[in-house]
Amino acid sequence: MLIALLADIHSNLEAFRACLDDAERHGAARLVLLGDLVGYGADPLAVTRLAMERVAGGAIAILGNHDAAAIGRPHRMNPEAEAAILWTRTALDAEARGFLATLPLEREEEDRLYVHADASRPEAWRYITDAEEARRSMEAVPHRLTFAGHVHVPQLYGLTATEKITRFRPVSGVPVPLLRPRRWCAVMGAVGQPRDGDPAACYGLYDTERSQLAWMRVPYDVATTAGKIRAAGLPERLAARLFRGA
Repeated sequence: MLIALLADIHSNLEAFRACLDDAERHGAARLVLLGDLVGYGADPLAVTRLAMERVAGGAIAILGNHDAAAIGRPHRMNPEAEAAILWTRTALDAEARGFLATLPLEREEEDRLYVHADASRPEAWRYITDAEEARRSMEAVPHRLTFAGHVHVPQLYGLTATEKITRFRPVSGVPVPLLRPRRWCAVMGAVGQPRDGDPAACYGLYDTERSQLAWMRVPYDVATTAGKIRAAGLPERLAARLFRGA
């Protein structure tokens, strides 16, 4: 089975649709949304409704920190993110807020754990940006594979049976074998706000039979997304950064 793993959509409807279409072209049979459906962008309601449709059809969705903030749960953010969240709260309807309120912090499936941030304390929203943070996350759970988001940069870490941890730099479109006896922590990059210097939307495809993971890059209509952000009166940087992938 091929699983599409999408993280950090951030109210970017154009990027979300582009990744869903790409995953369907590749034959993905399962969809996992790894948190932060909303925040930053100007289409929180449309994105949430699309996610609701996919979940009703069998997809998995996880709560992200921006999702939690959008429904009023306390969380410290920088001023731009906070401004976007305050606006997002006015843009969501009761049904969308209710849906976000039902999302779990994590979800198990066979040997896999789906979570938005560091699995050792999902509710703390800690980032996984280096090998020791990845080790902390992996050692806190029994699962062979942990799939996360939150960082907006594609990353992969492997933990051997002798406790040696290795960091890999994913190459777009090139499958990586996630072989035993290693355990793995994969950070999926971002659909809606990439920060690795590539403005194309990023998501993952995991082949359960081959135990292979590939990071996919999908161009989308950045200008339309940025125009919506500006029209909504959100901070200019949230529009400008999309063109740089930064």
